[in-house]
Amino acid sequence: MVTKRTKEILGILDEQYSVDLKCYLEHESAWQLLIATILSAQCTDARVNMVTKELFRKYPTIEAFAGAELSELEQDIHSTGFYHNKAKNIIACCQKLHYEFHDEVPSDIDELTSLPGVGRKTANVIRGNIFHEPSIVVDTHVKRISKRLGLTKEEDPVKIEFDLMKVLPKDHWIVYNIQIISFGREICKAQRPLCERCRLRDYCREKNKNTA
Repeated sequence: MVTKRTKEILGILDEQYSVDLKCYLEHESAWQLLIATILSAQCTDARVNMVTKELFRKYPTIEAFAGAELSELEQDIHSTGFYHNKAKNIIACCQKLHYEFHDEVPSDIDELTSLPGVGRKTANVIRGNIFHEPSIVVDTHVKRISKRLGLTKEEDPVKIEFDLMKVLPKDHWIVYNIQIISFGREICKAQRPLCERCRLRDYCREKNKNTA
């Protein structure tokens, strides 16, 4: 059930950040977004976009990634961090996409999460942005801010996802993440939130801690 309080929070976010769907990871296909999302773990979207600009030229197809040399791909994505695991997962993921899914990225969440390196967060990015399936993406911004707003008390991303599915209307599942990313970068920062500029401060469970 969507409460009056939640509707007010969403109304402010809609007014401040609009309801337009925008993906910050640059891509031209479902598989490119999948790889970019894997790379985005513990890395900024801006850095990922810098890397994938050349990466997708060098490896223009799923098959090309599937046949990539591990050590070479590691060097190609080194600046995104955790490059060993990311490279290993990207190659394994693309091998499964090529040989089992015939170069088609699936829309089913169970099939998506069967791919190496793909958890619910990455799967929901694909489902929401590519297939326009109502999906909630729980990244660090969504986790932090949803707790501050009292929309969840959980720490585990999967539990947060299911909490948000209960309290947010389906038409906001995808756009909520996009709005919260902007809000988290501009106002509700992890270390030094700009509470004096925040239009949601009256709904924040931590405002007294931050203004003390």
